[in-house]
Amino acid sequence: MADSLVLRADRDRVAVLTLNRPERRNALSPGLIRALDGALATAQADDGVGAVVITGAGERAFCAGGDLAGGLGGATGALAAHRERGGFAALIQRLHGLGKPVVAGVNGDALGGGFGLMIACDCAVVEPGARLGTPEINVGLFPMIITAELVRNIPRKILLEMMFTGRRISAEEARSWGMINAVSVAGGALEQAVALAGTMASKSPAILRLGKDAFYQTADLPLEAALKLLHFQLELNLQSEDAMEGISAFLQKRPPEWTGR
Repeated sequence: MADSLVLRADRDRVAVLTLNRPERRNALSPGLIRALDGALATAQADDGVGAVVITGAGERAFCAGGDLAGGLGGATGALAAHRERGGFAALIQRLHGLGKPVVAGVNGDALGGGFGLMIACDCAVVEPGARLGTPEINVGLFPMIITAELVRNIPRKILLEMMFTGRRISAEEARSWGMINAVSVAGGALEQAVALAGTMASKSPAILRLGKDAFYQTADLPLEAALKLLHFQLELNLQSEDAMEGISAFLQKRPPEWTGR
């Protein structure tokens, strides 16, 4: 629907989800967060979707962060507002637990919560002119929820400088520090993100799900605990039909035919 807060357009096995508040630079209102979470849940349950791309409507911004003009919430009462703001934390968990690759096609600025949303995606392709960062400190706020995500993806000294000064960085700087995967040609972030997601979607959905879950489950574990969990996941991987098909296809020099089992 034209008035939906999140638009979906399927490109083969890639679901492209577009944040659709261009008049507010796609700022994260509670309604937009709920709509994106719902769209991700629908894509997660759709066997025809192998990967997801998240992008923004318009040319100015991927996502400008929290909706300051909207008061960062619409609920009445302090406790209800607190619970409502927790929706963004749940959205980040949804991204990690989706079982399908998620690529950010960053068509413009990604700031504050929008920067956190980009970092929470598995991969990101960014327009060359986009500005990235955490400017919240300039209005007396700190990027509390996304700190959990940023500290796991960005070198601490770089991150603390960004959070303490509010300095915006370029796509090229972000690439040099490993925050993003690629800087596109001008106007090409979405298409490059879709192409990357399409490559991912061509792989076994069962093994992508198993592997993504294993990645996020072990990323912050001590080494011994991580190795034990990964050993178990390897056994599941080897017993899957798609692993047997993939090995057979390799030996027979033919393309694999995935069943998702």
